[in-house]
Amino acid sequence: MKRVTGIGGIFFKADNAEKLYNWYEKYLGIKRAPDGSGAMFEWREADDSQRKGMTIWAVFRRDTKYFDPSRSGFMINYRVDDLDALLETLRKEGVEIDPYRENYDYGRFAWIMDPEGNRVELWEPPK
Repeated sequence: MKRVTGIGGIFFKADNAEKLYNWYEKYLGIKRAPDGSGAMFEWREADDSQRKGMTIWAVFRRDTKYFDPSRSGFMINYRVDDLDALLETLRKEGVEIDPYRENYDYGRFAWIMDPEGNRVELWEPPK
């Protein structure tokens, strides 16, 4: 079983998310999606060039609870092939797993904590 297949997203906190988004757009050309949810970097799967993938880049308000219980200012989202199988393996290996799950048309999500207390997001994109 593959564990992580790539980076699905990079998220970080900012005191002024709007100002930071504007800075990154002006100086680095990173433009947000029309809905304002963050930037999407699209690419092709290495083993199937017909299949598109994406990496999300997003700035969150400093007071977001989305990263909780982590006190870190960042969170990385990792792409996985089989979320349920990976979570079961990690559970057996003693990794701290958040029982909460989210399911959307764009994929399934779960969270774990690393040994330093950083929240890690796992994302299984739709097949």
